[in-house]
Amino acid sequence: MGTHSTTEEIKRFIINNVEAHPADLTAITAKTFGISRQAVNRHLQGMLKEGALRAEGATRNRKYFLKPVIEETFIISIKPGLQEDKVWREMIEPLLKGVKENVLNICYYGFTEMLNNVFDHAEAKKAVIHFERYLNGIYIWVIDNGVGIFNKIAGKFHLDDQRHAILELSKGKLTTDPKQHTGQGIFFTSRAFDAFDILSGRLILATRQEKDWLLEEPSDGTDIKGTEIVMKISTGSERTLKDVFDRFVDVDYGFTKTIVPVDLVRYGAETLVSRSQAKRLMARLELFKEALLDFEGVPSIGQAFTDEIFRVYQNAHPEIKIQYCNATEEVEKMIKMVKTEATRKAE
Repeated sequence: MGTHSTTEEIKRFIINNVEAHPADLTAITAKTFGISRQAVNRHLQGMLKEGALRAEGATRNRKYFLKPVIEETFIISIKPGLQEDKVWREMIEPLLKGVKENVLNICYYGFTEMLNNVFDHAEAKKAVIHFERYLNGIYIWVIDNGVGIFNKIAGKFHLDDQRHAILELSKGKLTTDPKQHTGQGIFFTSRAFDAFDILSGRLILATRQEKDWLLEEPSDGTDIKGTEIVMKISTGSERTLKDVFDRFVDVDYGFTKTIVPVDLVRYGAETLVSRSQAKRLMARLELFKEALLDFEGVPSIGQAFTDEIFRVYQNAHPEIKIQYCNATEEVEKMIKMVKTEATRKAE
């Protein structure tokens, strides 16, 4: 970019790249703008004094981090009659002054949906709300001391493993209280934010805009009591709630489409080969008109697993449009083989 770049351009670059490059921020900034490390350090020192950044470590090993311009924590006692929109208006909305309308609407939707889940499902006595606003993004935590979301779903639906609960949760239209809830809140909230994490027990379910659900285990072996939800969105996001709903809602405003992350069926490095695994994957998909099976992270699948989906299930539910994406060459080959064989048997 050269030496004609303005101070604001350089600061904006630092803000947008510090999270990904805490240790080599000086180097990449100098390279990007064609300026010396000393010049970059002057910008960094200025941003440290302004309170936009914080630093850790000595000069050679120094790491930079964004510093929140607003940080607040609230503790709420869960009592009958407590309303999530009232909590929003009194505690969170005042911290979002100046935020773009589309980002504000996403924060409102996600926060009220998640807090309502705590009120209605968590069996919690307290909730902790933590808020951090940075120059480039907003983080909202909703934490409760209840029974734990994965544990609650597994018990309600008689699932023998909490990972089964996570798979069902990722599909959408899942609720432990169908009279009061549609089961759409987590599905749509997770896709409205840039990042959305659910932590409970020893499991973490994470969504990123560039990739759907990821199932992880805390590296430190943490066993989280209750449920912790973390939502993040860039202050510059152009996404709207309408964009999110339009991806999965039909012309009659019905929630008719879902994306199913096939990798969540696997435990560890196991191979997807059995009909029981396929049946678990396809459970409740009759609630939708379209299902997109995402094979990201799945290297191969067996004949019985594939046959159960693309012949047996499809024949039993011809009204459901089953599609797939992100298939490896090996997965694609097995699907095509099963579909070809199914066509021959039908003729």
